[in-house]
Amino acid sequence: MKSKSILQLLFSVLFFAVSAVTQAQLKGGHILGAMGLQSGTQTPANTLSVYVPAYLYDAGTLRNADGDKVANPDLTMFLTGVGAAYVSDFKILGANYGATILVAFASNTIQGNFIDTRNSLAFTDMYIQPLQLGWHNKRADFVFSYQMYIPTGKFNAGASDNAGLGMFMNEISAGTTLFFNDKKTFHFSALVSYEINGKKKDTDIKTGDILSIEGGLGKTFYMLNAEKTAPKGILNAGLIYYLQYKVSNDKIPVGNIILEPDKDRIGALGAEVNYFHIGSKTSAGLRWVSELGAQSRFQGNTFFLTLAHVFSLAEEKKG
Repeated sequence: MKSKSILQLLFSVLFFAVSAVTQAQLKGGHILGAMGLQSGTQTPANTLSVYVPAYLYDAGTLRNADGDKVANPDLTMFLTGVGAAYVSDFKILGANYGATILVAFASNTIQGNFIDTRNSLAFTDMYIQPLQLGWHNKRADFVFSYQMYIPTGKFNAGASDNAGLGMFMNEISAGTTLFFNDKKTFHFSALVSYEINGKKKDTDIKTGDILSIEGGLGKTFYMLNAEKTAPKGILNAGLIYYLQYKVSNDKIPVGNIILEPDKDRIGALGAEVNYFHIGSKTSAGLRWVSELGAQSRFQGNTFFLTLAHVFSLAEEKKG
């Protein structure tokens, strides 16, 4: 009788442990909210942009596979760093070649829904985009890129202070910006990204592949100087969105069993405003996005501030 009670207890513990894991979801490297208006447009050729991003994600609720709220987490993730984006006049298949790098630092890195990770601001995974191709047509722009997330941040399986995700991530993106008038001041964009994730360091845990879609509908305004003879700045404003779907299941080993939790998904709507000052060649942009329709993941608000300075390499060559 005593042995039977012990077996029932062990079974109950195992049942609840498996149930928790089957609801868990593992996070990928793609930062939602990093792209918005004109997400399918490459920056002008012969430029080097140096930028500082500030990303803040406030997880308001945790949703289960049915979209029902199951918890109110007290979790805010923050990321910042220094990046550089280069676009040349070198052509590949009629497109301008570009590349980007971001060295980032993050706090409270979100590893997954049921993984409690709390860390102060620390060096996290590095973002490198060695290939970006951009085409510019009269009524549409197109981009194609390959990027990878390098596991440079601290990661130890089971640790509560991980700053990185502990896995190598490959991603391919393609997108377009459509212009509805000849002056290209009214536009709609969409950028589709597919992320393929490797196994986490020193484990057989594997995050599923992730599909992300980002873009927006906006209007461009040219701000004239005092004499109204030339523009002094360019203002972009409009509505933005993002969608993300787990395409293949996470694989989480538990003993001799490989658990594959339900795939997560999320949607979001928000607004963006950004301004480029032509004289100083500096820009500032702010995005706010409120998430909705979450399944098997956190749902909250995303804020993304970007400050950048653009160096014109063509002018330097002429000098």
